[in-house]
Amino acid sequence: MTHRDVVVWGGGCGGVAAALQSARSGADTTLFTPGPWLGGMVSSAGVCAPDGHELTCWQTGIWGAFLRQLELEEPSGLDHNWVSCFGYRPQTAERILQRWVAAEPRLEWRPHCRLEQVHGQQGRLQSVEIHSANGVESFSADVFVDGSDLGDLLALSSAPFRWGWEGKEIWDEPSAPEQSRLESEAFFQEQPIQSPTWVVMGQLHGELAPHHAAAIPRIPFDRSTASFGLEKTITYGRLPSGLVMLNWPLEGNDWHHSLDRALSADGEVRAQLAQEMQRHSKDFLAALEECSGGWISSGNAFPGADPSLALMPYWRESRRLTGRTTVTERDLLPISTGARRGPLPIDAKGRCTSIAVGTYANDHHYPGEDWPLAPKSVRWGGRWSGTPFCIPFDALITDSIPNLVMAEKGFSVSHMANGATRLQPLILNLGQVAGLAAAMAVRQGCDLADLQVEAIQSALIHEPQAPAAVLPIWDWPFWNPHWVKAQEQGLARPEHLNANGCLSGPRASMLLPPGVNQAPNQPHEVGLSGVLTGNLHEGYHLETAERIWPLITLEPAIHRWLSNEDHSGRTLNLRGIKNPWGPWVRITGVLDQAN
Repeated sequence: MTHRDVVVWGGGCGGVAAALQSARSGADTTLFTPGPWLGGMVSSAGVCAPDGHELTCWQTGIWGAFLRQLELEEPSGLDHNWVSCFGYRPQTAERILQRWVAAEPRLEWRPHCRLEQVHGQQGRLQSVEIHSANGVESFSADVFVDGSDLGDLLALSSAPFRWGWEGKEIWDEPSAPEQSRLESEAFFQEQPIQSPTWVVMGQLHGELAPHHAAAIPRIPFDRSTASFGLEKTITYGRLPSGLVMLNWPLEGNDWHHSLDRALSADGEVRAQLAQEMQRHSKDFLAALEECSGGWISSGNAFPGADPSLALMPYWRESRRLTGRTTVTERDLLPISTGARRGPLPIDAKGRCTSIAVGTYANDHHYPGEDWPLAPKSVRWGGRWSGTPFCIPFDALITDSIPNLVMAEKGFSVSHMANGATRLQPLILNLGQVAGLAAAMAVRQGCDLADLQVEAIQSALIHEPQAPAAVLPIWDWPFWNPHWVKAQEQGLARPEHLNANGCLSGPRASMLLPPGVNQAPNQPHEVGLSGVLTGNLHEGYHLETAERIWPLITLEPAIHRWLSNEDHSGRTLNLRGIKNPWGPWVRITGVLDQAN
């Protein structure tokens, strides 16, 4: 039997983040993945237009480091579609992750593995049996991390977990159905979790011919273009080089049928589910190719027999740990009407126990009409953004197995809250927390629950390669030299973080807000000059000699500048990045006011 300090199972992006951070924090770590790629949602599942964490105040941790490396390695930049501020090719993401993993001397990666068994003793995990090209091998560890998309390690352990819906009576979540509905309505048995998608990649060719622009795809996809039209439906997930991520929720390639098969112990049953999902997505691509007159066809993005098909499905929901605490919808929603953040998790000693910030607006995928969800968005920087919320450390661990930590979307979260916690940026950063905590527990020779949350928070804020935010502070972008001080001040006096997510109190004046022009230059930035029209609530536009551009920004200082004054009618010189497919210009700096 081989012994390692930390064993990470799973091919999710949280798994690779956990393995990286564990090794960087000094633990001898082995990462096992079922496929040939590492990155889960961000690469092998093909979800390459990430949602959430777009503002520069949230671009921290491994997510932020990953995003900045993508900006350097995609020759045409990341501004290519209208659903996200970031679009990249899966090959680029995987290349980055594999290079990062190879650079860590304490990290061993073993692809093409199958988790066979998990062994425990006296309530602790002792070892895992892994099947690979070498046969079946056993690996023991001090700490085990589940970084899989469906909670595979969790399922084979004795830890309790949840699958599917919970009634409103449990946590009084505003958007949850009553228990009587769960028991009486067939929908909830037929749709136990959010619908997954098997992403398929298309390739665009030239321009869409005008006589095809109003075409409608064949049944069963004939309603997929009803809301946005054919061109916007296809370019929703446009990526560099005209590659297209097809992950379309509106009568597109979400899969809704017999999802409990994902948990079957029978490999043939799981394989049949995979084949149905793949065929459905390929049919969607074929329908779009046909009605667009060949404007889109099969793309080339993945290794394997069919390079258009992602290597794994995009699972939006997993088995979910029953942890020391559970994140519910109540923990996501703004603390009051008009507030810009959720509640801070405060323990009995008055300490804030947050170890990561989530930002996505709650979003659930089911067949039929949209599920009604309590709103958690705010108009910010010329677009809608999800209000931030906190994840406490106790949501990643359980009392039943003290040396197991969750690194993927299967941490302790309710079904309703999962719609906002499942996205790539947060999961990368939760994986980072899991890996850090695993290494700290090994180094200190203690259980995960015995770690001091203050030590975890400090290590995250001061992490040398990927410092990570633990508090939802809007004012301070990752690049500002006072960012660390702001995080530390908020932890020391959480009562000074006001409802808008800004620091207040007697010491807040020590941290001067960043100026409009301080953001570092970015790749693909250009200068623009024109007349500003519109207003903050309805949106600003810049009338240039070229065209009229809608404006957005991800910079807190620029948002604040727009909020504090009426600039409409003024001629401005700006820095920004054009996204013709948004369409918008993402403003990165205000150079001067021409008059």
